Amino acid sequence: MLRISRACLVAFAALTPLLISPAEAQTAPAATATLKEVRAEGLKSLPEPQIATLAGLQPGASAGREDLQAAADKLLQTGLFTKVKYNFQTRTDGLLVTFHVEEAPRIPAYFDNLPWFGDVELNEAIRKKLPFYDGTLPNAGAVVDQAADAIGEFLVTHGLQAAIEHQALANPNGEGDIQQFHIEGASLRIFSLEFSDPSLNSSPLVQQQLSELKGKPYSRIAIDLFLVEQVRPIFQKQGFLRAKLGPPEVRLTGNPNQKLPEQIPVYVPVTPGPVYHWKGAQWTGNSVLSSITLTGDLALAPGAVADGMALEAGLERIREEYAHRGFLDAKVDPAASYDDQAHTVAYAAHIEEGIPYKLGAMVITGLSTAAEKRLRDQWPIPAGELFDKTLYEDFLSKLQTKPAQVFRDLPVHYDEVGHWLQPDQSKGTVDVLLDFK
Repeated sequence: MLRISRACLVAFAALTPLLISPAEAQTAPAATATLKEVRAEGLKSLPEPQIATLAGLQPGASAGREDLQAAADKLLQTGLFTKVKYNFQTRTDGLLVTFHVEEAPRIPAYFDNLPWFGDVELNEAIRKKLPFYDGTLPNAGAVVDQAADAIGEFLVTHGLQAAIEHQALANPNGEGDIQQFHIEGASLRIFSLEFSDPSLNSSPLVQQQLSELKGKPYSRIAIDLFLVEQVRPIFQKQGFLRAKLGPPEVRLTGNPNQKLPEQIPVYVPVTPGPVYHWKGAQWTGNSVLSSITLTGDLALAPGAVADGMALEAGLERIREEYAHRGFLDAKVDPAASYDDQAHTVAYAAHIEEGIPYKLGAMVITGLSTAAEKRLRDQWPIPAGELFDKTLYEDFLSKLQTKPAQVFRDLPVHYDEVGHWLQPDQSKGTVDVLLDFK
């Protein structure tokens, strides 16, 4: 837990405030005053009146130094803040407390295996307990526990008893994390998965891949991962770059008050959207590779259908081209710009090339002295020369699939080659570690 930075503690008195040292604070009498007002500075999304509630402070009640420190501790324990400081002033009409805070990042709430209710109902259940809730929560902390309690209480009101677990996980639908709420040990399983798009229901490839889900425990994360990994590429390749898949729904007929069957059908709404065509790319930050080279690596002609998978492959070729020249830290950050009237897409891509690395040390374990010498003799990158990652990966492939080309008649036996790169940016070198097992 982060340590709270204490503001200067001031003795409660009607006279001029007195600065108290930590040692004196332990033995000074616990004076109190009537709490008149609670303020907050540094808020970005939370409403100021919520601070007093979160801190457990009640205007009109008596408060002392220990109460204020406990309130600051409580704010930090919510998980909503990374830093909490406070100071106070005594006035003739009571005590004014000001908290100085930095809000913590928040991530979207995600309801994994609660198919009885929609997101709107579950979000509203949380909002009744946490009025400031906007669909996002911190990674951890008391408010996340309270949100889980709110869901559990909501389920109880509908005749369901279940312990709600929560954890921060990678977002299956994109970048960043989610705060997943999950019923541990739920017995619901996926009976079928149907799409609103008939082409997916008749696709042999999609139907074959559905074996990954059918009969498995119901989980929106598992379904969303399936949509991202197996279904989205189908649309991306055809230029449907903004196709909307899901969220998955459970559609049942009959008495809604009856217990759900253990085998449940899942329906996935699909909105393909328009087909986009490629307009081109603008490059910034590049000096090692020209804009002409970068555009060529994308290998997509202006006016062509914007094949999203081809664009991803082109960006990967650019990263590989930099690594081929020793620029192991090169980053390519494309920002897509959509013209929804012309149905075109363009990239404004910024590149951080970093520095070129040279080969440093090589550490080899698991080989005999003779075999290690043979490997070093065959190694394709001289020490002190630019580290060509393409040559490095080609040599690794040879070690795995054609070891005789490296060791010739030496009796070398191994099942796998562990391999690691250790770049040292300060020296501009990269060490290679190979472990034969």
